[in-house]
Amino acid sequence: MATLARIARRSFLVGAGALAAGLAVGTYVYKRDPANPLLKDLPEGAHTLNPYVRIDAAGITLITPRADLGQGAYSVQAALIAEELDVAWGQFQVEPGPPSAAYYNGTVMAEAFPIAATADTFMARTGRDAAGVMGKMLGLQITGGSSTVADAFDRLRVAGAVARQMLLAAAAEQTGIPVSQLKTAEGHVLLPDGRRLAYTALAAAAGRLKPASDVALKPAGEWKLLGKPMKRLDIVAKSTGTATYGIDLRMPGMVHATVCTNPRLGGGVLRINGTKASAAKGVVKVVPISGGVGVIANNTWRAFQAAKLLEIDWGPAPYPLTSAAMFEQASASFTEERRNSRAKDEGDVEGTLKAVDPARLLQAEYRVPYLAHAPLEPMNAVVQLKDGRLDIWTGTQIPRFVVAGAAAVSGIAEDNIHVHVQIMGGSFGRRLEDDYVRQAVELAKAYPGVPIKMTWTREEDMTHDFPRPLAVARARGAVNQGQVHAFDLGIAAPSVNASQLGRQGQPAMGPDMAIVAGAWDQPFSIPHYRVTGYRVPEMVPVSSWRSVGASGNGFLHECFLDELIHSAGADPLAERLRLCSHEPSRRVLKAVGELSDWGRPLPKGSGRGLAFTLSFGVPVAEVVEVTATPSGIRIDKAFIAAEVGQVLDPVNLEAQMSGGVLWGLSHAMFGELTYEDGMPQQTNFHTYQSLRLYQTPQVVTRALQTTGRIKGIGEPGVPPAAPALANAIFAATGQRIRELPLRKHVEFV
Repeated sequence: MATLARIARRSFLVGAGALAAGLAVGTYVYKRDPANPLLKDLPEGAHTLNPYVRIDAAGITLITPRADLGQGAYSVQAALIAEELDVAWGQFQVEPGPPSAAYYNGTVMAEAFPIAATADTFMARTGRDAAGVMGKMLGLQITGGSSTVADAFDRLRVAGAVARQMLLAAAAEQTGIPVSQLKTAEGHVLLPDGRRLAYTALAAAAGRLKPASDVALKPAGEWKLLGKPMKRLDIVAKSTGTATYGIDLRMPGMVHATVCTNPRLGGGVLRINGTKASAAKGVVKVVPISGGVGVIANNTWRAFQAAKLLEIDWGPAPYPLTSAAMFEQASASFTEERRNSRAKDEGDVEGTLKAVDPARLLQAEYRVPYLAHAPLEPMNAVVQLKDGRLDIWTGTQIPRFVVAGAAAVSGIAEDNIHVHVQIMGGSFGRRLEDDYVRQAVELAKAYPGVPIKMTWTREEDMTHDFPRPLAVARARGAVNQGQVHAFDLGIAAPSVNASQLGRQGQPAMGPDMAIVAGAWDQPFSIPHYRVTGYRVPEMVPVSSWRSVGASGNGFLHECFLDELIHSAGADPLAERLRLCSHEPSRRVLKAVGELSDWGRPLPKGSGRGLAFTLSFGVPVAEVVEVTATPSGIRIDKAFIAAEVGQVLDPVNLEAQMSGGVLWGLSHAMFGELTYEDGMPQQTNFHTYQSLRLYQTPQVVTRALQTTGRIKGIGEPGVPPAAPALANAIFAATGQRIRELPLRKHVEFV
């Protein structure tokens, strides 16, 4: 049975390992918890027992601070608290809470460290602890990196258990009955004589008590909510169209706005003539903003129409103007000067490959394109600047950064800036940025006093995205006696970390492991094995996209590995199992083989492809089956197996696994953001194609729970999808495709 004391002992202690990593913090400073943000502006009659639980006469509110982008984050966070608080499902409300260091993410930073997920050495454990320390010390309130469940699993259960203990203590104080004789159920304390005291009636007394320093957590065998199929808290509203997203907000006296900025990102403005727009029906004001202009009107449509009347001369792009030129710059980056990392370097790769007969040396170049986030809900925010107070209603994954950015734009102290986080119609990483909020704040400065709803057009959203970066890979390898013997992979890509952190005024230190994520740390024991990352000079500003670097690197690594296995004459599953040195990953490979009935003969013209990627600490294997029809490639089935440590909601887990596969397949087939004259050519969904319902295969999932280390599954299902599909096409047709999207080389039906 876990206890708060045991969890606290996982805290980072300053030692030689940490000092060697260049990080030294005082244990006292680290262990000192941030203040409870709910105490500020606490409504009359409400009581808070910790940063995650607020109770008033109307009921119980659970704070779920990780953003809900459609992935069910609010529900799983609420379940973690509710399980230990002992309240029934639906017997509470949820709120995201205010921006606060109390809601720091201690898990997300570990992905930036050059620590393989399979490593369990003292230095690896110390490094992960150091990442957690940094998350807490910096107060990183971030939703990303599939870290929500892993980061919250202990913390939110403890929060629920501590609150429950305080309510029990309050009941004991009120009745004189020892806590040992009291029980709880469905939001009540149960007395031995059958009486029930509601949590709402005990909250005031409980709030005056000192929180318990050591609480017992329920063993999994006693869970009532966790591990069982849950009805997501948002499912009815979303199914009936009654859910309120940020884009749906309406407020008294509200005006509406949109913005136009240079589609050549960072290109600036040469001339603006807003005369015609200012005279358009319903327009309230035309406002110059950084890099462009905003239009405020009495409804969104009129703002959109007036924006079309703006006469603007945009400045030139500060980067290569075409996709071809950008790929050329990436190809030119395979130099020692541009080398960014080489965290995988085993055996003697160079000597081995030089000794190989040139006729037997396998060489290939692979490419992956820029990809747009393209969430269904375009960027938007409602802002109101009034009496020295700035309120912001928006969907965001980085609420504390939003506050800092708004303060920088407005000049208002952070204490007077209030961010109200909304549910989001998708993001896939786009709302890890705050550019749209800064624009809305500029409009509020120019037109204070009333709420302003700023909404991007779909075209503005597509052309002003910070995309997933392109990448070029150069691979060499050799086989020996029917086995993969040498594998050398170089990947050249722009730095996501430098681009993203730079927009927040933060420096990017050390190598960017996103350049090689999903490639350098794969659990294969190849005798001569090397993965090198090369940092391409900054071009189009880029950002995190669902599964970040692994999203493209899964394709680069697994397709070339498949080429080597084919060259060896080996079976793709059997050879990966032979090479795999990580038992949980071996189990995942075996599971997907069983799930797909690997080895079962397929009809002529059909093919089966396998791919494996370990990303975000989660081993995932996928098999895709295709048929080459006279009209093109048809995807028949997809199978996915993943090791998640522990399943908290089997229904949502299956949805996340299936969604990851389909998202990955869709972009592998069609996804591409191209540039001409420095501008994206895909401006809406008619030019940014995605998987259609009739093309969607049956997806079969299996989640393994053998390691006990709980992980998130929102992103890890994406990276293996593209290589599994490409490998399946090769198996069916003999055509080896080394470039995404695949539609450039085959038709899909």
